[in-house]
Amino acid sequence: MKKTTLRALAAASAAAMMLSLAACGNNGNTTPSGDDNQGGDGGNDRKYTIGICQHVQHPALDNATAGFKAALTDMLGEGNVEFLEENANGDVPTSSTIINSFVSSNVDLILANATPPLQAAAAGTDTIPIIGTSVTDYATALDIDNWTGSTGRNISGTSDLAPLDEQAAMVKELFPDATTVGLLYCSGEPNSIYQIDIVEGYLKDMGYTCVRYSFTDSNDLAAVTQNACDNSDVLYIPTDNTAANNAELIANIVVPAKIPAVVGEQGICSGCGVATLSIDYYEIGYQAGVMAYDILANGADISTMDIQTSPKVSKMYNESICSTLGLTMPDDYSPMTVEE
Repeated sequence: MKKTTLRALAAASAAAMMLSLAACGNNGNTTPSGDDNQGGDGGNDRKYTIGICQHVQHPALDNATAGFKAALTDMLGEGNVEFLEENANGDVPTSSTIINSFVSSNVDLILANATPPLQAAAAGTDTIPIIGTSVTDYATALDIDNWTGSTGRNISGTSDLAPLDEQAAMVKELFPDATTVGLLYCSGEPNSIYQIDIVEGYLKDMGYTCVRYSFTDSNDLAAVTQNACDNSDVLYIPTDNTAANNAELIANIVVPAKIPAVVGEQGICSGCGVATLSIDYYEIGYQAGVMAYDILANGADISTMDIQTSPKVSKMYNESICSTLGLTMPDDYSPMTVEE
């Protein structure tokens, strides 16, 4: 979706929310800090401070943060919002330190970009509104049973989950003659495990033999990836922050081994995959920003806000790696570039 289209939709959404939600009150535990004059762009001079904790720097998460900031800047005005932006560099304790600093500063809202910052934010405050993005499954991340679509607490946001059944079907479509699929993922990321659990079931139903290859961090990633390549016809890599941050390392092993990897999102695909069924991370970041605006400017109750997903997925392929491996993609797959 074009960024200009997203901004137009946001403006329309803002107008609708001002009419329908202006009378909504915050849950008692989720009132933003500061004065009580909260009209957003409705004519007052309220300024908001937003803490952004991003798990690690890679294109997917970078795009989500950019979309989030663009939405709030578009809807509140550049002079009415300040972003305190921090990157945890993939370190979970650092996420907790960042979140604690936001809580001490009494920010108006926290953006948790990826699962570890979301978990750190959930542990760090039950009063400041927390919007997540680039989180695959909130029930898994927050250990919520009997999932209903909303968290029931000071947390909501957007998911980066593309349909897992369609990702498994992509493996079957592209590699129908393969027999063994290696499932490569980080054992320290709960949402990666969730994806593997689901996709493995679909692939087994299709007749594939599936073998799991889990790495703990970047230190054992190369050895685990080599082992997976030695024993697999094709790899599946879910939406996984550690894999995304080390896509070049993975490519340096899978490409010479001539083992194709179908992956969960376009950032990983641009680095080491042959194809992906992916969402637009800028789009889900922008969606998250619209949700944040609704909370800050209109007093929406975050505890009842359903987690949102991207309305659109795209079949993409890495033209360079496919060419190197001698693969021709179906006509309904679009070539992607590294910049995406």
